[in-house]
Amino acid sequence: MRNNKSYVLVLMALVGLAFITPPPKRQIFLIGDSTMSDKQITAYPETGWGMMFAKFVDTSNTVVYNHAQNGRSTKSFLEENRWEPIVNKLQPGDIVLIQFGHNDEVATKPQATTPRQFQKNLATYIKNAKAKKAIPVLITPAARRSFNAEGKIQDTHQLYSELIRKVAQKEQVPLIELNKKSQAVLQTFGPENSKWLYNYLKQGQHPNYPEGKVDDTHFSELGARKMAEIVFAELKTLNPGGIAGHFFKPVPKK
Repeated sequence: MRNNKSYVLVLMALVGLAFITPPPKRQIFLIGDSTMSDKQITAYPETGWGMMFAKFVDTSNTVVYNHAQNGRSTKSFLEENRWEPIVNKLQPGDIVLIQFGHNDEVATKPQATTPRQFQKNLATYIKNAKAKKAIPVLITPAARRSFNAEGKIQDTHQLYSELIRKVAQKEQVPLIELNKKSQAVLQTFGPENSKWLYNYLKQGQHPNYPEGKVDDTHFSELGARKMAEIVFAELKTLNPGGIAGHFFKPVPKK
Protein backbone atom coordinates (compact mmCIF):
# COMPACT_ATOMS: atom_id res chain seq x y z
CA MET A 1 0.00 0.00 0.00
CA ARG A 2 2.83 2.34 0.96
CA ASN A 3 4.61 1.64 -2.34
CA ASN A 4 1.43 2.38 -4.28
CA LYS A 5 0.99 5.65 -2.41
CA SER A 6 4.58 6.67 -3.11
CA TYR A 7 4.12 5.81 -6.78
CA VAL A 8 1.00 7.99 -6.98
CA LEU A 9 2.78 10.91 -5.30
CA VAL A 10 5.72 10.68 -7.68
CA LEU A 11 3.38 10.47 -10.65
CA MET A 12 1.45 13.53 -9.45
CA ALA A 13 4.70 15.45 -9.00
CA LEU A 14 5.82 14.58 -12.53
CA VAL A 15 2.47 15.65 -13.96
CA GLY A 16 2.73 18.92 -12.04
CA LEU A 17 6.19 19.59 -13.39
CA ALA A 18 4.92 19.11 -16.93
CA PHE A 19 2.57 22.05 -16.46
CA ILE A 20 5.08 24.42 -14.89
CA THR A 21 5.70 27.35 -17.22
CA PRO A 22 9.43 27.89 -17.79
CA PRO A 23 10.73 31.37 -16.90
CA PRO A 24 10.63 33.82 -19.81
CA LYS A 25 13.84 34.27 -21.75
CA ARG A 26 15.86 37.44 -21.40
CA GLN A 27 15.52 39.53 -24.56
CA ILE A 28 18.24 41.52 -26.34
CA PHE A 29 17.03 43.85 -29.07
CA LEU A 30 19.40 45.32 -31.66
CA ILE A 31 18.45 48.48 -33.53
CA GLY A 32 20.65 50.31 -35.98
CA ASP A 33 21.94 50.33 -39.54
CA SER A 34 23.46 48.03 -42.16
CA THR A 35 26.73 47.44 -40.32
CA MET A 36 24.69 45.66 -37.64
CA SER A 37 21.81 44.13 -39.60
CA ASP A 38 20.99 40.58 -40.68
CA LYS A 39 21.81 40.03 -44.36
CA GLN A 40 20.02 38.23 -47.16
CA ILE A 41 21.87 35.29 -48.69
CA THR A 42 22.22 37.34 -51.87
CA ALA A 43 24.42 39.83 -49.99
CA TYR A 44 26.85 37.23 -48.65
CA PRO A 45 29.74 37.43 -47.78
CA GLU A 46 28.61 40.83 -46.46
CA THR A 47 27.80 40.23 -42.79
CA GLY A 48 26.33 42.47 -40.10
CA TRP A 49 28.03 42.27 -36.72
CA GLY A 50 24.67 41.63 -35.08
CA MET A 51 24.55 38.27 -36.86
CA MET A 52 27.80 37.22 -35.20
CA PHE A 53 26.90 38.72 -31.83
CA ALA A 54 23.92 36.39 -31.57
CA LYS A 55 26.35 33.46 -31.52
CA PHE A 56 27.72 34.61 -28.14
CA VAL A 57 24.37 34.27 -26.40
CA ASP A 58 23.12 31.32 -24.36
CA THR A 59 19.92 30.53 -26.25
CA SER A 60 18.57 28.45 -23.37
CA ASN A 61 17.84 31.62 -21.40
CA THR A 62 18.23 34.49 -23.87
CA VAL A 63 16.94 35.45 -27.29
CA VAL A 64 18.39 38.07 -29.65
CA TYR A 65 16.14 40.05 -31.98
CA ASN A 66 18.12 41.91 -34.62
CA HIS A 67 15.91 44.71 -35.94
CA ALA A 68 18.74 46.73 -37.50
CA GLN A 69 18.04 47.65 -41.11
CA ASN A 70 20.17 48.73 -44.07
CA GLY A 71 20.25 52.46 -44.68
CA ARG A 72 18.44 53.53 -41.53
CA SER A 73 19.17 56.47 -39.29
CA THR A 74 17.74 57.47 -35.92
CA LYS A 75 15.17 59.47 -37.87
CA SER A 76 14.07 56.98 -40.52
CA PHE A 77 13.91 54.11 -38.02
CA LEU A 78 11.35 56.13 -36.08
CA GLU A 79 9.48 57.48 -39.11
CA GLU A 80 9.00 54.01 -40.58
CA ASN A 81 7.42 52.85 -37.33
CA ARG A 82 10.13 50.27 -36.71
CA TRP A 83 10.65 51.31 -33.09
CA GLU A 84 7.13 51.29 -31.62
CA PRO A 85 6.53 47.51 -32.17
CA ILE A 86 9.82 46.84 -30.37
CA VAL A 87 8.82 49.04 -27.43
CA ASN A 88 5.56 47.11 -27.16
CA LYS A 89 7.54 43.87 -26.74
CA LEU A 90 9.98 45.15 -24.13
CA GLN A 91 9.98 43.53 -20.71
CA PRO A 92 11.72 44.72 -17.53
CA GLY A 93 15.42 43.90 -17.69
CA ASP A 94 15.58 43.52 -21.47
CA ILE A 95 18.61 45.01 -23.21
CA VAL A 96 18.37 47.37 -26.21
CA LEU A 97 21.60 47.83 -28.14
CA ILE A 98 21.46 51.06 -30.17
CA GLN A 99 23.98 51.82 -32.93
CA PHE A 100 23.29 54.62 -35.38
CA GLY A 101 25.42 57.28 -37.04
CA HIS A 102 26.53 55.95 -40.43
CA ASN A 103 23.49 57.40 -42.20
CA ASP A 104 22.66 60.22 -39.79
CA GLU A 105 26.00 61.90 -40.49
CA VAL A 106 25.80 61.98 -44.32
CA ALA A 107 24.11 65.32 -45.04
CA THR A 108 23.25 64.38 -48.65
CA LYS A 109 21.09 61.44 -47.59
CA PRO A 110 17.35 62.01 -47.03
CA GLN A 111 17.57 60.10 -43.73
CA ALA A 112 20.33 62.36 -42.41
CA THR A 113 19.90 64.21 -39.12
CA THR A 114 21.41 67.36 -37.71
CA PRO A 115 23.47 66.95 -34.55
CA ARG A 116 20.55 68.33 -32.53
CA GLN A 117 18.04 65.96 -34.15
CA PHE A 118 20.40 63.04 -33.67
CA GLN A 119 20.72 63.66 -29.93
CA LYS A 120 16.99 64.19 -29.58
CA ASN A 121 16.21 60.91 -31.37
CA LEU A 122 18.66 58.96 -29.21
CA ALA A 123 17.04 60.47 -26.13
CA THR A 124 13.66 59.26 -27.42
CA TYR A 125 14.89 55.67 -27.72
CA ILE A 126 16.34 55.86 -24.23
CA LYS A 127 13.20 57.37 -22.69
CA ASN A 128 10.90 54.81 -24.32
CA ALA A 129 13.09 51.88 -23.27
CA LYS A 130 13.41 53.09 -19.70
CA ALA A 131 9.65 53.56 -19.48
CA LYS A 132 9.33 49.80 -19.99
CA LYS A 133 12.12 49.22 -17.42
CA ALA A 134 14.38 47.93 -20.18
CA ILE A 135 18.06 48.87 -20.34
CA PRO A 136 19.20 50.94 -23.35
CA VAL A 137 22.88 50.72 -24.30
CA LEU A 138 24.35 53.23 -26.77
CA ILE A 139 27.07 52.12 -29.19
CA THR A 140 29.36 54.42 -31.15
CA PRO A 141 29.40 53.42 -34.86
CA ALA A 142 31.81 50.80 -36.17
CA ALA A 143 34.76 52.31 -38.00
CA ARG A 144 35.02 52.62 -41.75
CA ARG A 145 38.21 51.44 -43.42
CA SER A 146 39.89 54.78 -44.05
CA PHE A 147 43.67 55.23 -43.86
CA ASN A 148 45.68 58.32 -44.64
CA ALA A 149 48.83 58.38 -46.77
CA GLU A 150 50.97 57.49 -43.75
CA GLY A 151 48.90 54.38 -43.05
CA LYS A 152 47.13 55.79 -40.00
CA ILE A 153 43.44 55.01 -39.49
CA GLN A 154 41.14 58.03 -39.77
CA ASP A 155 38.06 58.63 -37.64
CA THR A 156 35.21 59.19 -40.11
CA HIS A 157 32.59 59.19 -37.31
CA GLN A 158 34.25 61.74 -35.04
CA LEU A 159 31.35 64.20 -34.64
CA TYR A 160 28.47 61.75 -34.30
CA SER A 161 30.44 59.41 -32.05
CA GLU A 162 31.08 62.33 -29.71
CA LEU A 163 27.37 63.17 -29.75
CA ILE A 164 26.58 59.61 -28.70
CA ARG A 165 29.06 59.84 -25.83
CA LYS A 166 27.45 63.09 -24.66
CA VAL A 167 23.95 61.61 -24.77
CA ALA A 168 25.08 58.51 -22.87
CA GLN A 169 26.61 60.70 -20.18
CA LYS A 170 23.62 63.03 -19.96
CA GLU A 171 21.05 60.24 -19.88
CA GLN A 172 23.24 58.04 -17.65
CA VAL A 173 23.09 54.94 -19.82
CA PRO A 174 25.85 52.41 -20.63
CA LEU A 175 28.09 53.18 -23.59
CA ILE A 176 29.99 50.72 -25.78
CA GLU A 177 32.96 52.37 -27.48
CA LEU A 178 32.89 50.47 -30.75
CA ASN A 179 34.24 53.33 -32.86
CA LYS A 180 37.59 53.75 -31.13
CA LYS A 181 38.10 50.06 -30.46
CA SER A 182 37.29 49.06 -34.03
CA GLN A 183 39.76 51.69 -35.25
CA ALA A 184 42.39 50.04 -33.08
CA VAL A 185 41.64 46.68 -34.70
CA LEU A 186 41.96 48.18 -38.18
CA GLN A 187 45.25 49.83 -37.27
CA THR A 188 46.59 46.48 -36.09
CA PHE A 189 45.64 44.86 -39.40
CA GLY A 190 47.02 47.78 -41.40
CA PRO A 191 45.92 49.36 -44.71
CA GLU A 192 46.20 46.21 -46.83
CA ASN A 193 45.29 43.34 -44.49
CA SER A 194 42.29 45.25 -43.13
CA LYS A 195 40.56 44.60 -46.47
CA TRP A 196 39.92 41.09 -45.14
CA LEU A 197 37.57 42.63 -42.57
CA TYR A 198 35.36 44.29 -45.19
CA ASN A 199 33.39 43.20 -48.22
CA TYR A 200 36.34 43.26 -50.61
CA LEU A 201 36.09 40.87 -53.54
CA LYS A 202 37.94 40.49 -56.79
CA GLN A 203 36.17 40.08 -60.11
CA GLY A 204 34.80 36.55 -60.37
CA GLN A 205 35.63 35.73 -56.76
CA HIS A 206 32.02 35.35 -55.61
CA PRO A 207 28.81 34.72 -57.60
CA ASN A 208 26.93 37.42 -55.66
CA TYR A 209 29.42 40.01 -56.93
CA PRO A 210 30.61 38.85 -60.36
CA GLU A 211 32.20 42.23 -61.06
CA GLY A 212 33.91 42.28 -57.68
CA LYS A 213 33.29 44.59 -54.74
CA VAL A 214 35.18 47.37 -52.96
CA ASP A 215 33.37 48.28 -49.74
CA ASP A 216 35.05 50.07 -46.85
CA THR A 217 31.89 50.22 -44.70
CA HIS A 218 30.30 46.76 -44.63
CA PHE A 219 31.97 43.74 -43.12
CA SER A 220 33.03 40.32 -44.22
CA GLU A 221 32.22 37.45 -41.87
CA LEU A 222 35.63 37.90 -40.23
CA GLY A 223 35.15 41.64 -39.82
CA ALA A 224 31.67 41.22 -38.39
CA ARG A 225 33.01 38.74 -35.86
CA LYS A 226 35.76 41.16 -34.82
CA MET A 227 33.15 43.90 -34.27
CA ALA A 228 30.87 41.52 -32.37
CA GLU A 229 33.76 40.47 -30.15
CA ILE A 230 34.27 44.11 -29.16
CA VAL A 231 30.58 44.58 -28.35
CA PHE A 232 30.48 41.28 -26.46
CA ALA A 233 33.56 42.10 -24.36
CA GLU A 234 32.32 45.63 -23.60
CA LEU A 235 28.83 44.43 -22.68
CA LYS A 236 30.24 41.67 -20.51
CA THR A 237 32.36 44.21 -18.63
CA LEU A 238 29.51 46.70 -18.25
CA ASN A 239 27.16 43.86 -17.28
CA PRO A 240 23.95 45.94 -17.37
CA GLY A 241 21.19 44.12 -15.52
CA GLY A 242 23.46 41.13 -14.99
CA ILE A 243 23.39 40.24 -18.69
CA ALA A 244 26.87 38.69 -18.60
CA GLY A 245 25.36 35.60 -17.02
CA HIS A 246 23.40 35.01 -20.22
CA PHE A 247 26.47 34.74 -22.44
CA PHE A 248 28.26 31.55 -23.37
CA LYS A 249 31.50 31.11 -21.48
CA PRO A 250 34.66 30.69 -23.56
CA VAL A 251 36.00 27.15 -23.85
CA PRO A 252 38.90 26.72 -21.38
CA LYS A 253 42.29 26.37 -23.03
CA LYS A 254 43.92 22.95 -22.61
